[in-house]
Amino acid sequence: MEGLYVEKRDEGYWIARTRVSLDSVVFAFLDGVSPEAIATECFPVLTLEQVYGAITYYLSHRAEIDDYLQQADAEFAALRHTLHQANPQFHAKLVQARRQGQSTQA
Repeated sequence: MEGLYVEKRDEGYWIARTRVSLDSVVFAFLDGVSPEAIATECFPVLTLEQVYGAITYYLSHRAEIDDYLQQADAEFAALRHTLHQANPQFHAKLVQARRQGQSTQA
């Protein structure tokens, strides 16, 4: 199935011939979003067939993709920590701006 619906490039997994990451489709699927909603609401550039193909690929390679997602999450957390350590004042401003943005949305 790889090559039909999912391809590995640039050290990541992508829906074949698109700029949509497999991660995005998998996270929506794991959040309980239906394949139909993923195709029409989340990623209208994808066909329903592509979404089902991506989900099928994920389910048939679940251990590999879950490891990949965990590694990406760990790398992001390490980068965030490094950036925080490099410039704590800037990080504090970002946290404050996020809190202000959240309070105005509520």
